[in-house]
Amino acid sequence: MKKYIIIILAALLTTTIFTKTIAADTPTPTNPSLLEQVANEIASKTAALNLVEKKGIIGIVTDSSGTQITLSDLNGNVRFIDVDELTKFSSPSSDSYGISDITKGTMLGVLGLYNKQSQRILARDVNVQSPFPNVIYGAITNIDKTNYEVTTTKQNGQKVVIEFQDITKTSSFSAGSLSKSGFSKTQLGETILTIGFPDKQDKNKILATRIILLSDVQTSFALNLEPSANPTIPPSTGSGVKLYPIGK
Repeated sequence: MKKYIIIILAALLTTTIFTKTIAADTPTPTNPSLLEQVANEIASKTAALNLVEKKGIIGIVTDSSGTQITLSDLNGNVRFIDVDELTKFSSPSSDSYGISDITKGTMLGVLGLYNKQSQRILARDVNVQSPFPNVIYGAITNIDKTNYEVTTTKQNGQKVVIEFQDITKTSSFSAGSLSKSGFSKTQLGETILTIGFPDKQDKNKILATRIILLSDVQTSFALNLEPSANPTIPPSTGSGVKLYPIGK
């Protein structure tokens, strides 16, 4: 009798253990809507990360407000810059530079988050940049000995007034060698290469820092060197101290 009782108890114990094991190995059903919600959130965050990238640009300010700056970049494209409370501003000439100090014509370097969809940049750093020098190549079509200025006509016909300054370094390239020169050595029809910066008072005038007179280089046939085509250069406004060249 005891033998049968032991066999029955062993069978019941084995059945109980087997049932619990199966129950433990069976996964608990999960709510399908919860899985879908998590998947959508992950997909949304991934898409947002792919939509935004760090980007830096340099451009000229064409408009500015309390929350937006409009720039014209180096390729002439219009760029919209958004600013917020995290945007930092800096200028080499001021320790307290802010968006209210930005004016049209200022060159800015912007680093921020570029949204590929809206094509806007959320600025993180906005820095005032020094202007790039202009390079003018053409022929001298007018000489103003009073104001130490010459008019250079470019191949496309554009005329640019070049002002010689005290800091202007003038050289003459002839017979394969470069020698020191000055304003008094300039001649009508002579080819001239100028490097300088625009005058803040006159956007059509270049304040020269470096000039090379190329007397051996023939003037392009496309240039109009007729005296009647030469512009009349207005006299100096006297708005500032005029600098005169050293070498003459």
